[in-house]
Amino acid sequence: MPVSAAARDERAGWLRLVLTPGIGPAAVRRLLEAFGLPEDIFAAGRAKLAAALDAARAQALLANDAAREAQVEAALRWAQHDGHHLLALVDPLYPPRLLAIGDPPPLLFVRGDPAALSRASLAIVGSRHATRAGLGNAQAFARALADSGLQIVSGLALGIDAAAHRGALEGRAGTVAVLGTGIDQIYPPAHAALAEAIAASGTLASELPPGIGVQRASFPRRNRLIAGLSLGVLVVEAARRSGSLITARQAAEFGREVMAIPGSIHSPVSRGCHQLIREGAKLVESAEDVLVELRAQMGEAGAGDAVPGRRAVRRPADGQGARWLLAALGWDPAAPDELAERTGQPVGVVSAGLLELELAGLAERWIDGRYVRTGR
Repeated sequence: MPVSAAARDERAGWLRLVLTPGIGPAAVRRLLEAFGLPEDIFAAGRAKLAAALDAARAQALLANDAAREAQVEAALRWAQHDGHHLLALVDPLYPPRLLAIGDPPPLLFVRGDPAALSRASLAIVGSRHATRAGLGNAQAFARALADSGLQIVSGLALGIDAAAHRGALEGRAGTVAVLGTGIDQIYPPAHAALAEAIAASGTLASELPPGIGVQRASFPRRNRLIAGLSLGVLVVEAARRSGSLITARQAAEFGREVMAIPGSIHSPVSRGCHQLIREGAKLVESAEDVLVELRAQMGEAGAGDAVPGRRAVRRPADGQGARWLLAALGWDPAAPDELAERTGQPVGVVSAGLLELELAGLAERWIDGRYVRTGR
Protein backbone atom coordinates (compact mmCIF):
# COMPACT_ATOMS: atom_id res chain seq x y z
CA MET A 1 0.00 0.00 0.00
CA PRO A 2 1.23 3.58 -0.64
CA VAL A 3 3.68 4.90 1.98
CA SER A 4 5.48 8.15 2.74
CA ALA A 5 8.95 8.92 1.43
CA ALA A 6 10.44 8.37 4.90
CA ALA A 7 8.76 4.97 5.25
CA ARG A 8 9.92 4.04 1.76
CA ASP A 9 13.52 4.90 2.65
CA GLU A 10 13.28 2.85 5.83
CA ARG A 11 11.97 -0.16 3.90
CA ALA A 12 14.69 0.30 1.30
CA GLY A 13 17.32 0.05 4.06
CA TRP A 14 15.91 -3.25 5.30
CA LEU A 15 15.65 -4.59 1.76
CA ARG A 16 19.21 -3.55 0.92
CA LEU A 17 20.38 -5.34 4.05
CA VAL A 18 18.64 -8.67 3.41
CA LEU A 19 19.31 -8.63 -0.34
CA THR A 20 23.09 -8.31 0.03
CA PRO A 21 24.72 -11.58 -1.07
CA GLY A 22 26.19 -13.52 1.85
CA ILE A 23 24.17 -11.68 4.50
CA GLY A 24 21.76 -14.16 6.07
CA PRO A 25 19.53 -13.86 9.16
CA ALA A 26 22.35 -14.64 11.59
CA ALA A 27 24.62 -11.96 10.10
CA VAL A 28 21.76 -9.44 10.07
CA ARG A 29 21.12 -10.13 13.73
CA ARG A 30 24.79 -9.51 14.60
CA LEU A 31 24.74 -6.25 12.66
CA LEU A 32 21.52 -5.07 14.29
CA GLU A 33 22.91 -5.88 17.74
CA ALA A 34 26.17 -4.06 16.97
CA PHE A 35 24.93 -0.95 15.20
CA GLY A 36 21.14 -0.58 15.45
CA LEU A 37 18.76 -0.06 12.52
CA PRO A 38 19.76 -0.57 8.86
CA GLU A 39 20.55 3.12 8.32
CA ASP A 40 23.00 2.91 11.25
CA ILE A 41 24.57 -0.23 9.76
CA PHE A 42 25.20 1.38 6.37
CA ALA A 43 26.59 4.48 8.07
CA ALA A 44 29.05 2.51 10.21
CA GLY A 45 31.85 2.35 7.66
CA ARG A 46 33.87 -0.49 6.18
CA ALA A 47 36.25 -1.02 9.10
CA LYS A 48 33.54 -1.39 11.72
CA LEU A 49 31.44 -3.63 9.49
CA ALA A 50 34.45 -5.84 8.79
CA ALA A 51 35.06 -6.19 12.53
CA ALA A 52 31.48 -7.37 13.02
CA LEU A 53 31.48 -9.69 9.98
CA ASP A 54 34.47 -9.91 7.63
CA ALA A 55 36.05 -7.76 4.93
CA ALA A 56 34.30 -9.44 2.00
CA ARG A 57 30.80 -9.06 3.42
CA ALA A 58 31.53 -5.51 4.58
CA GLN A 59 32.53 -4.68 1.02
CA ALA A 60 29.37 -6.32 -0.31
CA LEU A 61 27.18 -4.28 2.03
CA LEU A 62 28.71 -0.97 0.95
CA ALA A 63 29.12 -1.79 -2.75
CA ASN A 64 27.21 0.08 -5.43
CA ASP A 65 25.36 -3.08 -6.49
CA ALA A 66 23.06 -2.43 -9.46
CA ALA A 67 21.48 -5.89 -9.31
CA ARG A 68 20.66 -5.45 -5.63
CA GLU A 69 19.17 -2.00 -6.25
CA ALA A 70 16.95 -3.43 -8.98
CA GLN A 71 15.66 -6.03 -6.50
CA VAL A 72 15.06 -3.32 -3.90
CA GLU A 73 13.04 -1.26 -6.37
CA ALA A 74 11.03 -4.30 -7.48
CA ALA A 75 10.18 -5.16 -3.86
CA LEU A 76 9.17 -1.57 -3.12
CA ARG A 77 6.88 -1.57 -6.17
CA TRP A 78 5.35 -4.83 -4.99
CA ALA A 79 4.71 -3.33 -1.54
CA GLN A 80 2.77 -0.42 -3.05
CA HIS A 81 -0.19 -2.71 -3.84
CA ASP A 82 -3.13 -3.02 -1.46
CA GLY A 83 -2.82 -6.05 0.77
CA HIS A 84 0.97 -6.28 0.32
CA HIS A 85 3.12 -5.75 3.42
CA LEU A 86 6.77 -5.71 4.44
CA LEU A 87 7.25 -6.65 8.11
CA ALA A 88 10.67 -5.91 9.59
CA LEU A 89 11.84 -7.33 12.92
CA VAL A 90 11.00 -4.03 14.63
CA ASP A 91 7.49 -3.82 13.18
CA PRO A 92 4.68 -4.07 15.81
CA LEU A 93 2.93 -6.64 13.58
CA TYR A 94 5.98 -8.90 13.31
CA PRO A 95 4.84 -12.30 14.71
CA PRO A 96 6.26 -12.67 18.23
CA ARG A 97 6.58 -16.46 18.02
CA LEU A 98 9.13 -16.09 15.22
CA LEU A 99 11.34 -13.93 17.43
CA ALA A 100 12.02 -16.99 19.58
CA ILE A 101 13.34 -19.33 16.87
CA GLY A 102 16.98 -18.20 16.90
CA ASP A 103 17.25 -17.01 13.30
CA PRO A 104 14.03 -15.13 12.56
CA PRO A 105 13.85 -13.62 9.07
CA PRO A 106 14.76 -9.92 9.28
CA LEU A 107 12.03 -9.13 6.78
CA LEU A 108 8.76 -10.89 5.92
CA PHE A 109 6.86 -10.37 2.69
CA VAL A 110 3.15 -10.75 3.43
CA ARG A 111 0.10 -10.80 1.19
CA GLY A 112 -3.20 -10.66 3.03
CA ASP A 113 -3.69 -9.95 6.72
CA PRO A 114 -0.34 -9.57 8.54
CA ALA A 115 -2.05 -9.80 11.95
CA ALA A 116 -2.93 -13.41 11.13
CA LEU A 117 0.71 -14.39 11.62
CA SER A 118 0.33 -13.78 15.36
CA ARG A 119 -2.92 -15.73 15.88
CA ALA A 120 -3.12 -19.12 17.54
CA SER A 121 -2.06 -21.55 14.82
CA LEU A 122 -1.41 -25.22 14.19
CA ALA A 123 0.86 -26.45 11.41
CA ILE A 124 -0.47 -29.42 9.45
CA VAL A 125 2.14 -31.00 7.19
CA GLY A 126 2.72 -34.28 5.43
CA SER A 127 3.60 -36.17 2.31
CA ARG A 128 3.29 -34.80 -1.22
CA HIS A 129 2.39 -38.38 -2.21
CA ALA A 130 -0.44 -38.81 0.27
CA THR A 131 -3.06 -41.56 0.21
CA ARG A 132 -6.73 -40.78 -0.27
CA ALA A 133 -7.31 -41.44 3.41
CA GLY A 134 -4.46 -39.10 4.35
CA LEU A 135 -5.84 -36.31 2.18
CA GLY A 136 -9.26 -36.81 3.72
CA ASN A 137 -7.86 -36.74 7.24
CA ALA A 138 -5.84 -33.58 6.56
CA GLN A 139 -8.84 -31.75 5.15
CA ALA A 140 -11.25 -32.92 7.85
CA PHE A 141 -8.89 -32.21 10.76
CA ALA A 142 -8.05 -28.77 9.34
CA ARG A 143 -11.72 -27.86 8.95
CA ALA A 144 -12.67 -29.06 12.43
CA LEU A 145 -9.69 -27.40 14.11
CA ALA A 146 -10.20 -24.12 12.23
CA ASP A 147 -13.83 -24.15 13.39
CA SER A 148 -12.48 -24.60 16.93
CA GLY A 149 -10.33 -21.47 16.61
CA LEU A 150 -6.97 -22.81 15.43
CA GLN A 151 -5.63 -21.18 12.30
CA ILE A 152 -3.94 -23.74 10.06
CA VAL A 153 -0.42 -23.10 8.75
CA SER A 154 1.13 -25.13 5.93
CA GLY A 155 3.43 -24.83 2.94
CA LEU A 156 1.12 -24.90 -0.14
CA ALA A 157 2.79 -28.09 -1.37
CA LEU A 158 1.07 -30.94 -3.16
CA GLY A 159 -0.68 -33.56 -1.06
CA ILE A 160 -1.28 -33.00 2.63
CA ASP A 161 -0.42 -29.28 2.63
CA ALA A 162 -3.02 -28.44 -0.01
CA ALA A 163 -5.68 -30.60 1.65
CA ALA A 164 -5.06 -28.84 4.98
CA HIS A 165 -5.37 -25.40 3.39
CA ARG A 166 -8.60 -26.37 1.65
CA GLY A 167 -10.12 -27.72 4.84
CA ALA A 168 -9.11 -24.65 6.83
CA LEU A 169 -10.59 -22.28 4.24
CA GLU A 170 -13.97 -23.76 5.16
CA GLY A 171 -13.43 -23.13 8.88
CA ARG A 172 -13.69 -20.07 11.08
CA ALA A 173 -10.00 -19.38 11.75
CA GLY A 174 -8.73 -19.80 8.19
CA THR A 175 -5.22 -20.53 7.00
CA VAL A 176 -1.70 -19.20 6.37
CA ALA A 177 0.51 -20.47 3.54
CA VAL A 178 4.27 -20.06 3.96
CA LEU A 179 6.03 -20.05 0.59
CA GLY A 180 9.45 -21.41 -0.26
CA THR A 181 9.65 -19.03 -3.22
CA GLY A 182 9.34 -15.30 -3.66
CA ILE A 183 6.04 -13.92 -2.47
CA ASP A 184 4.86 -13.47 -6.07
CA GLN A 185 5.96 -16.92 -7.27
CA ILE A 186 3.46 -19.71 -6.58
CA TYR A 187 4.83 -23.24 -6.48
CA PRO A 188 3.54 -25.57 -7.66
CA PRO A 189 1.86 -23.48 -10.38
CA ALA A 190 -1.20 -25.76 -10.17
CA HIS A 191 -1.95 -24.16 -6.78
CA ALA A 192 -2.32 -20.64 -8.16
CA ALA A 193 -6.09 -20.62 -7.57
CA LEU A 194 -5.65 -22.04 -4.06
CA ALA A 195 -3.07 -19.32 -3.29
CA GLU A 196 -5.52 -16.65 -4.48
CA ALA A 197 -8.23 -18.06 -2.21
CA ILE A 198 -5.83 -18.04 0.75
CA ALA A 199 -4.71 -14.46 0.04
CA ALA A 200 -8.34 -13.32 -0.21
CA SER A 201 -9.36 -14.58 3.25
CA GLY A 202 -6.09 -15.53 4.96
CA THR A 203 -2.41 -14.85 4.45
CA LEU A 204 0.52 -15.74 2.21
CA ALA A 205 3.99 -15.16 3.68
CA SER A 206 7.60 -15.59 2.59
CA GLU A 207 11.03 -14.44 3.68
CA LEU A 208 12.01 -14.28 0.00
CA PRO A 209 11.42 -11.16 -2.11
CA PRO A 210 9.45 -10.98 -5.34
CA GLY A 211 11.03 -12.68 -8.32
CA ILE A 212 12.80 -15.52 -6.47
CA GLY A 213 11.85 -18.84 -8.04
CA VAL A 214 12.25 -22.44 -6.93
CA GLN A 215 15.52 -23.15 -5.11
CA ARG A 216 15.99 -26.43 -3.28
CA ALA A 217 17.68 -24.83 -0.27
CA SER A 218 14.74 -22.50 0.35
CA PHE A 219 12.25 -25.18 1.37
CA PRO A 220 13.95 -26.32 4.61
CA ARG A 221 14.11 -22.65 5.59
CA ARG A 222 10.42 -22.30 4.78
CA ASN A 223 9.73 -25.30 7.02
CA ARG A 224 11.35 -23.59 10.00
CA LEU A 225 8.91 -20.68 9.57
CA ILE A 226 5.94 -23.06 9.43
CA ALA A 227 7.09 -24.55 12.74
CA GLY A 228 7.98 -21.19 14.24
CA LEU A 229 4.62 -19.55 13.52
CA SER A 230 2.67 -22.39 15.14
CA LEU A 231 1.85 -23.59 18.63
CA GLY A 232 2.32 -27.16 17.42
CA VAL A 233 2.79 -29.35 14.37
CA LEU A 234 0.51 -32.19 13.29
CA VAL A 235 2.07 -34.64 10.82
CA VAL A 236 -0.63 -36.51 8.89
CA GLU A 237 1.44 -38.77 6.62
CA ALA A 238 5.20 -38.79 6.04
CA ALA A 239 7.94 -41.10 4.85
CA ARG A 240 10.94 -41.68 7.11
CA ARG A 241 13.04 -39.19 5.15
CA SER A 242 10.87 -36.20 4.47
CA GLY A 243 10.65 -32.47 4.94
CA SER A 244 7.68 -33.00 7.24
CA LEU A 245 9.88 -34.76 9.78
CA ILE A 246 12.35 -31.89 9.56
CA THR A 247 9.51 -29.49 10.30
CA ALA A 248 8.41 -31.60 13.27
CA ARG A 249 11.92 -31.74 14.71
CA GLN A 250 12.38 -28.02 14.28
CA ALA A 251 9.09 -27.53 16.12
CA ALA A 252 10.41 -29.67 18.99
CA GLU A 253 13.59 -27.57 19.09
CA PHE A 254 11.44 -24.43 19.32
CA GLY A 255 9.48 -25.90 22.24
CA ARG A 256 6.32 -26.52 20.22
CA GLU A 257 4.01 -29.52 20.54
CA VAL A 258 4.61 -32.34 18.03
CA MET A 259 1.72 -34.64 17.09
CA ALA A 260 1.24 -37.37 14.49
CA ILE A 261 -1.62 -39.44 13.10
CA PRO A 262 -0.77 -43.17 12.92
CA GLY A 263 -1.55 -45.23 9.86
CA SER A 264 -1.13 -48.66 8.36
CA ILE A 265 2.05 -50.53 9.24
CA HIS A 266 2.28 -51.45 5.55
CA SER A 267 2.20 -47.90 4.21
CA PRO A 268 5.52 -46.11 3.52
CA VAL A 269 3.87 -42.75 4.20
CA SER A 270 2.93 -43.88 7.71
CA ARG A 271 6.45 -44.79 8.77
CA GLY A 272 7.53 -41.23 9.43
CA CYS A 273 4.54 -40.67 11.72
CA HIS A 274 5.24 -43.92 13.58
CA GLN A 275 8.87 -42.87 14.00
CA LEU A 276 7.82 -39.53 15.48
CA ILE A 277 5.46 -41.28 17.88
CA ARG A 278 8.27 -43.60 19.00
CA GLU A 279 10.37 -40.49 19.61
CA GLY A 280 7.71 -38.98 21.86
CA ALA A 281 5.24 -37.22 19.57
CA LYS A 282 1.62 -37.19 20.70
CA LEU A 283 -0.45 -39.89 18.98
CA VAL A 284 -3.53 -38.16 17.55
CA GLU A 285 -6.76 -39.94 16.65
CA SER A 286 -9.21 -37.04 16.73
CA ALA A 287 -9.39 -33.27 16.56
CA GLU A 288 -10.09 -33.25 20.28
CA ASP A 289 -6.68 -34.86 20.90
CA VAL A 290 -5.08 -31.80 19.31
CA LEU A 291 -7.25 -29.38 21.25
CA VAL A 292 -6.39 -31.09 24.55
CA GLU A 293 -2.71 -30.36 23.87
CA LEU A 294 -3.14 -26.77 22.72
CA ARG A 295 -6.27 -25.35 24.33
CA ALA A 296 -4.43 -23.48 27.11
CA GLN A 297 -1.97 -21.95 24.65
CA MET A 298 -4.80 -21.01 22.31
CA GLY A 299 -6.27 -18.82 25.01
CA GLU A 300 -2.93 -17.13 25.63
CA ALA A 301 -2.45 -16.53 21.89
CA GLY A 302 -5.89 -14.99 21.40
CA ALA A 303 -7.55 -17.82 19.53
CA GLY A 304 -10.94 -16.27 20.14
CA ASP A 305 -10.05 -13.10 18.22
CA ALA A 306 -12.48 -12.42 15.44
CA VAL A 307 -11.14 -12.86 11.94
CA PRO A 308 -12.42 -9.89 9.89
CA GLY A 309 -14.18 -10.85 6.72
CA ARG A 310 -14.44 -14.54 7.53
CA ARG A 311 -17.75 -16.33 7.84
CA ALA A 312 -17.96 -18.90 10.58
CA VAL A 313 -18.98 -22.32 9.26
CA ARG A 314 -21.38 -23.99 11.66
CA ARG A 315 -21.87 -27.75 11.65
CA PRO A 316 -24.07 -30.03 13.73
CA ALA A 317 -22.45 -30.97 17.04
CA ASP A 318 -24.56 -34.07 17.57
CA GLY A 319 -23.56 -36.02 14.46
CA GLN A 320 -27.01 -35.67 12.89
CA GLY A 321 -25.57 -34.16 9.73
CA ALA A 322 -23.40 -37.22 9.07
CA ARG A 323 -25.78 -40.04 10.00
CA TRP A 324 -26.08 -40.88 6.29
CA LEU A 325 -22.62 -42.42 6.71
CA LEU A 326 -23.68 -44.88 9.40
CA ALA A 327 -25.58 -47.09 6.97
CA ALA A 328 -22.60 -47.20 4.63
CA LEU A 329 -20.27 -47.92 7.54
CA GLY A 330 -22.36 -50.83 8.79
CA TRP A 331 -20.90 -52.81 11.68
CA ASP A 332 -17.53 -53.76 10.22
CA PRO A 333 -14.51 -51.42 10.27
CA ALA A 334 -13.93 -49.51 7.05
CA ALA A 335 -11.42 -46.95 5.77
CA PRO A 336 -12.49 -43.53 4.41
CA ASP A 337 -11.58 -44.46 0.84
CA GLU A 338 -13.74 -47.59 1.05
CA LEU A 339 -16.68 -45.51 2.26
CA ALA A 340 -16.06 -42.99 -0.52
CA GLU A 341 -16.45 -45.80 -3.05
CA ARG A 342 -19.60 -47.11 -1.34
CA THR A 343 -21.31 -43.73 -1.17
CA GLY A 344 -19.99 -42.09 -4.33
CA GLN A 345 -18.88 -39.09 -2.26
CA PRO A 346 -15.41 -37.44 -2.35
CA VAL A 347 -13.06 -38.81 0.29
CA GLY A 348 -12.81 -35.34 1.87
CA VAL A 349 -16.59 -35.24 2.40
CA VAL A 350 -16.54 -38.75 3.85
CA SER A 351 -13.63 -37.96 6.19
CA ALA A 352 -15.39 -34.82 7.40
CA GLY A 353 -18.51 -36.87 8.11
CA LEU A 354 -16.51 -39.52 9.96
CA LEU A 355 -14.88 -36.84 12.09
CA GLU A 356 -18.32 -35.46 12.92
CA LEU A 357 -19.53 -38.92 13.92
CA GLU A 358 -16.39 -39.40 16.01
CA LEU A 359 -16.85 -36.10 17.83
CA ALA A 360 -20.48 -37.08 18.52
CA GLY A 361 -19.41 -40.46 19.91
CA LEU A 362 -21.14 -42.42 17.14
CA ALA A 363 -17.95 -43.83 15.60
CA GLU A 364 -14.34 -44.28 16.55
CA ARG A 365 -11.12 -44.36 14.59
CA TRP A 366 -8.84 -47.38 14.95
CA ILE A 367 -5.07 -47.07 14.94
CA ASP A 368 -4.89 -48.42 11.36
CA GLY A 369 -7.04 -45.53 10.10
CA ARG A 370 -10.30 -47.48 9.78
CA TYR A 371 -13.54 -46.44 11.49
CA VAL A 372 -16.11 -48.53 13.34
CA ARG A 373 -19.51 -47.75 14.86
CA THR A 374 -19.63 -47.48 18.63
CA GLY A 375 -23.06 -49.02 19.05
CA ARG A 376 -24.90 -45.86 20.15
